Amino acid sequence: MQVTFGVLGPVVAGDGAGGAIALKGPRHRAVLARLIVARRHVVPVARLVDDLWAQPPADAVGAVRTFVAALRRALEPERPPRTPARLLVTEGPGYALRAEPGTVDAWRFEQAVTAAASLPPGDALACLEEALGWWRGSAYAEFAEEAWARSERSRLGELRLRAVELQAGARLDLGRAADAVPDLDAHVAEHPWREDAWRLLALALYRTGRQGDALAVLRRARALLVEQLGVDPGPALRRLEADILGQARHLDPAQPRTGDAAERVWARATTAYDRAVASGARVRLDSTVGLLRNLAVTGGGGLEAAREHRVAAIEAAEELGDAELTARVIGAYDVPAIWTRVDDPPQAAQVVAAAERTLAALRPDAHPAARARLLATIALESRGTSSARGPQAARQAEELARGLDDPALLAFTLNGLFMQTFSRAGLAARRDAIGAELIALSARNGLTTYEVTGHLIRLQARSALADFEGADSHARAADLLAVRHELPLVGVFTDWYAALRLAATGQTPAAETAYREAAARLDGAGMPGLEHGLLPLAQLCLRLGSGRHTPNDLRFEESWAESDGRADWGPYEPWARPLLLLAQGRRGEAAKALRRLPEPPRDLLLEALWCLAARAAIALDDRETMERAHAELSPAEGELAGAGSGLITLGPVARHLDDLTTALRRGRAGRRA
Repeated sequence: MQVTFGVLGPVVAGDGAGGAIALKGPRHRAVLARLIVARRHVVPVARLVDDLWAQPPADAVGAVRTFVAALRRALEPERPPRTPARLLVTEGPGYALRAEPGTVDAWRFEQAVTAAASLPPGDALACLEEALGWWRGSAYAEFAEEAWARSERSRLGELRLRAVELQAGARLDLGRAADAVPDLDAHVAEHPWREDAWRLLALALYRTGRQGDALAVLRRARALLVEQLGVDPGPALRRLEADILGQARHLDPAQPRTGDAAERVWARATTAYDRAVASGARVRLDSTVGLLRNLAVTGGGGLEAAREHRVAAIEAAEELGDAELTARVIGAYDVPAIWTRVDDPPQAAQVVAAAERTLAALRPDAHPAARARLLATIALESRGTSSARGPQAARQAEELARGLDDPALLAFTLNGLFMQTFSRAGLAARRDAIGAELIALSARNGLTTYEVTGHLIRLQARSALADFEGADSHARAADLLAVRHELPLVGVFTDWYAALRLAATGQTPAAETAYREAAARLDGAGMPGLEHGLLPLAQLCLRLGSGRHTPNDLRFEESWAESDGRADWGPYEPWARPLLLLAQGRRGEAAKALRRLPEPPRDLLLEALWCLAARAAIALDDRETMERAHAELSPAEGELAGAGSGLITLGPVARHLDDLTTALRRGRAGRRA
């Protein structure tokens, strides 16, 4: 049962199927409302007591616990006795409501208004009409006098007014001025100080042929502002009045915009390009790479096609024998990357080889930016390998870029630098700093895709450092940018992070479901380097990460298997195999598999794979592997194993180090005896 919550009116809860959940008395609803206001953060019991009573009774803390217990029974009626709550959780000194963003009407409303601001008018209007229909009164209606609700009520009320005005603007853009007039008329009567509402009403009246009424509305607005507030109308109202008096042509209703408009522009532009640019012109290669770059961020088939045609474009440029052109073709494909395993290793090797050849062929007086882009490309495409060339190229690219006034180039090189920060475990803080610089640089210079990348880098780093509030904020920022700029791949990473968040807080059944849903979204996303083997690995980590399971407790589950009865572990199979053999009681085979274990790739899963090796080594009393694992993991003692990926976790590295230390001491003691 997915519980839903409504606060855009009286506070209510529902069972997701249309049924209401009884919330008992007003103080029960007050506790629930207070936790919703906290937006998934913990509210200490002491704060709840202060918020619920002006003069708390002697047993106030006990009463709060009673209210919480009753709410838990109502919200999770099928939860077995003595199992942890999944939704209303105890954490630290208080409680938190771990509701998903889509289950609270106020949170959905906020997302809808944000999304509508960047949608075409028709889509925006449909979105806003639905969202405004969720209101059943004023927000947190029965708690209007409570201090803890005041700020949130005010914020949501302001957002509602903004939505009404956005709705009117969408109607005007669609040529439906007459439909906008009645709602705007009521809106300005109730909220007379909103100048944009007066402007929209006057414009709607003018576009319906009511010029006199439009001018009368503007004069009424002026009188209210001058007489009641002692201020003149702002420039937008003054300009509109002058334009109406002059019957400015730009006030005439625009033709309704349709989805075909973009198609017509595309067709005309490509036709004009084909006519103006000769078929053999070298500039076509530059244009092609720009198109492939945009295609790559669409995900799915677009990403796969971009990779395929990128190599063809590089080969075509090399055939022309122009090193500077080839450098532009290679370096212009500065598609931001967040995952440290390449999707197509042979193709990546081709790109690196071409970049190295082009570097060698460039003239000494070639612009440093060309060299920096080639070096950044080498750093990005050699990620996850053991080559020393990748880190070297990343440092050289950064040094060149910092000497040039080119924000986009610096962002590209920072992305390459991030990909090469896996020389050892425990470097989350360093990656966090790179992400912070990337966000600041990109926000200042309008580099949206790199701004998203910076937020995802920080999401990973803050997760590794167990700062989930910080990671949450970066997930929200990335999602908002993705909606606004149509970047569908971002949701793949934030969905996996949501599953990690549940896993890290011990909500195993919910995490299991979330991982399955996140994996389904990966299907067809065009990222095999991320997709292959990830779901079985996540499920294994989910069982081991809580610390409640030893390798002997593991059992194969039907959900891990494909039709042939074998789970597809992809590149993670060597690290899973010893544990799975142990689970089947095949200790001899498990020991052999552990001895054959390779060094984990230097990537976002470095710590997680070492922890899997450590768990198997402890179970098999493999001292050599235990010592190697301890040495490799020690620099990450303060991090969560695997959480730096933003996808999975095996719990605190410190716990694994403690287990290794205990096992090694036990082994020494046994030998002395």
